[in-house]
Amino acid sequence: MGYEELTPQQVLDALDAVGLRGDGRILQLNSYENRVFQVFLEDGTAVVAKFYRPGRWSDAQILEEHAFALELAEAEVPVVPPLVLSAGAAGDERPSPRDGAAPAAPAGVTLAGEPPTLAHVAAHRFAVAARCAGREPELEAPGALERIGRFIGRLHAVGRRCPFEHRHRLDPARDGRRAIELLLGGDFVPPDQLVPWRDSAERALVALTAAFAAVQPLATLRLHGDCHIGNVLWRRTEPGSGPHIVDLDDAMQGPAVQDLWMLVSGDPATMARQFETLLAGYTQFSAFDERERALVEPLRTLRMLRHSAWLAERWADPAFPLNFPFFGTPAYWSQQTAQLREQLEAMAS
Repeated sequence: MGYEELTPQQVLDALDAVGLRGDGRILQLNSYENRVFQVFLEDGTAVVAKFYRPGRWSDAQILEEHAFALELAEAEVPVVPPLVLSAGAAGDERPSPRDGAAPAAPAGVTLAGEPPTLAHVAAHRFAVAARCAGREPELEAPGALERIGRFIGRLHAVGRRCPFEHRHRLDPARDGRRAIELLLGGDFVPPDQLVPWRDSAERALVALTAAFAAVQPLATLRLHGDCHIGNVLWRRTEPGSGPHIVDLDDAMQGPAVQDLWMLVSGDPATMARQFETLLAGYTQFSAFDERERALVEPLRTLRMLRHSAWLAERWADPAFPLNFPFFGTPAYWSQQTAQLREQLEAMAS
């Protein structure tokens, strides 16, 4: 089951079942992977409800994400953690989970986690967080990149305390092979583009796997996992403003550089300067293994392969053909082949 039957009324009913009574106003927010709604409540506040894509993560993986977010919040790292949920309509006198009592869930709704942060209703699982507004950071602003580096350093200092047990563990050889086989097995590459793309993809996988092998042993830690500029909010706080994250949906176990490389762009010299600025902030809170600099281009290459596979895997969702109409066209795959060849040169330099 997908999202076809997830109506606004069902969203309101689901929140009502965990004691969050909406006033009828609901706004769907941008999210390709999940379905995310801003819901205004009768008490005048607003929350954000995330309904997880069915089948993507197990309960154990979602709850591990939630536990990491709560741990970060406890350490005063700027993150929006999931709310602790309490079954029953608003106004009930049941003790909350924070009082040490487990509330009885109404029919059709179950809670999971300790404390309970994940709710099951019908075929869907959802979590709720406080609304947190912000804007995309301006990386060219004085001091912004270094402040983001400090923020990620603080996040990683918590991430190093213990490993994930259930979340995805970055494995370049496995992840790249899975992406290629999914694309080839599903006949997503047009026949006239198949040979050049397949050749470039296979050579790229060999090169990026070799790059990771060259820096072993490699320490890993709990990461944000998808730390690009669109996933970092710059929000006003007291007494000033700063970086913030609202979602850990792609949290994984991997090397520290995974949360840094997507924040630099441009020609090699520009990226080198940006990376140094990031590290100037990062290393105030976390150590950085200099060998991981060699993984920036291999990680970029791996992301290219995995992004195409992600589009293919979600193609049955009507939102994807609507928002990515270019996927599957000969022009798309010709561009992918050209970019993979460029990455081969970048990894060799």
